[in-house]
Amino acid sequence: MKKKDRLLQLIPEQGVLPLFFNKDVEVSLQVLKALYEAGIRTVEYTNRGEAALKNFIAMRQLCDAELPDMYLGIGTIKNGEMARKFIDAGADYLICPGLVPSVAEVANQHEMLWVPGCMTPSEIISAETLGARMIKLFPGNILGPGFLSAIKELFPDLLFMPTGGVELDKENIAGWFKAGVCAVGMGSKLITKALLETKDYAQIVAATKQVLHTIQSIKA
Repeated sequence: MKKKDRLLQLIPEQGVLPLFFNKDVEVSLQVLKALYEAGIRTVEYTNRGEAALKNFIAMRQLCDAELPDMYLGIGTIKNGEMARKFIDAGADYLICPGLVPSVAEVANQHEMLWVPGCMTPSEIISAETLGARMIKLFPGNILGPGFLSAIKELFPDLLFMPTGGVELDKENIAGWFKAGVCAVGMGSKLITKALLETKDYAQIVAATKQVLHTIQSIKA
């Protein structure tokens, strides 16, 4: 199975895509280990600072050496050149905050999964035309589950994942799944600033396990 097809299976199976950035490489590595320990097998690292590429390379090495079956995606990719740099660094897939044709082009050349951020039907149509298979609804807290419920039947071949403002509570997550998402993206609500500052990796493990359990119970 191609990596792209495996990821299109894995992200919905997992039901949540954790995403984070920390400028400290050691913290980034420890968070990655904590997520793996909790049962996560794919993570989005966000390209949010100068250290992102260097940290990502170290995370790729950790995955290859110690975390079998972990797929590492990179988020906040805003142009084709940035996409190429992270592909060279070993990214398994690309996630964008918006719809970026140059990223689509690079990803398609590499037969790689790319997930554009969209917030209008027009953007989703453009993304589908460029070959997108999964759409990031962003920002999720502005759009809300009602938006997806209203448009989902127009796009029967696409998978949807909200990012931004998805809460930890079951009611919020269930609302999104009822609307038809394949997974939810979770950043600072799951891997909080406080947990990163205190380096409380055990709590990241516990919170992630709880989210996975919540999503499985919703799906069941």
